[in-house]
Amino acid sequence: MKIFSTNDNDFNENFNEILNRGKLDIKNVSAIVSNLIGEIVQDGDDALIKHISKFDKWTPKTPSELEISKDDMKNAYENLNEDVKKSLHIAYDRIKNYHEKQLPKSWLDFENNGTILGQKVTPVAKAGLYIPGGKAVYPSSLLMNAIPAIVAGVKEIIVCTPTPENFVNELLLASCYLCKVDRVFKVGGASAIGAMAYGTDLIPKVDVITGPGNIFVATAKKLVFGEVNIDMIAGPSEIGILADNSAKANYIAIDMLSQAEHDEMASSILITDCLELANSVSKEIDECLKQLSRREIAQKSIDERGAIIVTKNIDEAIELMDDIAPEHLEVITKNPFELLPLIKNAGAIFLGENTPEAIGDYVAGPNHTLPTGSTAKFFSPLSVENFMKKSSIISFSKKAIKEVGVHASTIADIEGLEAHKLSVEVRLKDN
Repeated sequence: MKIFSTNDNDFNENFNEILNRGKLDIKNVSAIVSNLIGEIVQDGDDALIKHISKFDKWTPKTPSELEISKDDMKNAYENLNEDVKKSLHIAYDRIKNYHEKQLPKSWLDFENNGTILGQKVTPVAKAGLYIPGGKAVYPSSLLMNAIPAIVAGVKEIIVCTPTPENFVNELLLASCYLCKVDRVFKVGGASAIGAMAYGTDLIPKVDVITGPGNIFVATAKKLVFGEVNIDMIAGPSEIGILADNSAKANYIAIDMLSQAEHDEMASSILITDCLELANSVSKEIDECLKQLSRREIAQKSIDERGAIIVTKNIDEAIELMDDIAPEHLEVITKNPFELLPLIKNAGAIFLGENTPEAIGDYVAGPNHTLPTGSTAKFFSPLSVENFMKKSSIISFSKKAIKEVGVHASTIADIEGLEAHKLSVEVRLKDN
């Protein structure tokens, strides 16, 4: 595995490659995605069938074949192994409890002059969740997207997921039943995003689309933003690890591989002030790779998008990691909570050697739908607020408009908006 130091002459060049790791080549696929969405807008369900036949290698005879029945979801849930069912319920409860703490509140503020100002928080009516189904199927992603929508109070939850060769994952269906998802469709890729954004005879138009996906899904979300709201534009999965000489090399190695096994584009980056640890982790990764069932995927990810950086001290390590702004950040040091105030940019922060990123993927409670590719500098994890909207509340009494109306009139006059000015002054005259 690549190990380089901040003392190296070519460090800046190597580090810039890391900073550019999440650049999605959206320009190259924008035309393709735009055409697919255009066909959905023009031909609706007929376009969906054509796309599924081309990309998922099966051809529905009618649009109704694209919808999965609630009976199928219920049967999948009832046929679950009891241990699996218990684990899903524990995950559900922990995720729900965490997200309930995020609920924003409506409020009103009453001023002495009769002014009432406030905020009204309302859930969106319909949410569309995109759940990947290509190289792997992720029931956990269903939980992480559906539960905050449930907590927000969304009335109708729609799920789209690809089913290559018409294979439907039973565990995903069981998770849909557990979350009381309203409708599930066997539609994937940019087609699913277009269908949920604009609506077809079969698939209803939604208000917000959330969920991860490949570059075609990410591009489609970017193109439909404005027609609907979206959570974020996410790229390949990634992990950053800050560690000192107290960290266990085998812990770090397997945690880095836990991201690398997602896909070849995933990135795993360790930054440490201990050269001995860096060398030990590199050796451990080589040994661990031999045992992984997804070895080829993980190996390519580690070789092409993995790195270990050795710094002068832990402060320099934190500074570099903040530039990277990783999706997942593990802090494995003697006193990780002492470093927490110094960390500014990360999707989720995992503190201490007993907190592997995988625990956050499944049962910790916080959402695992996170900003990638340095977008943690300005994006936040998926939350209840992604499924809610806010309205401002304003009410002025006669006394209130008399007190401050003249200032509104002055500003309107400065801006040259005569009707604005008069709409205030007519009330001032009456009062």
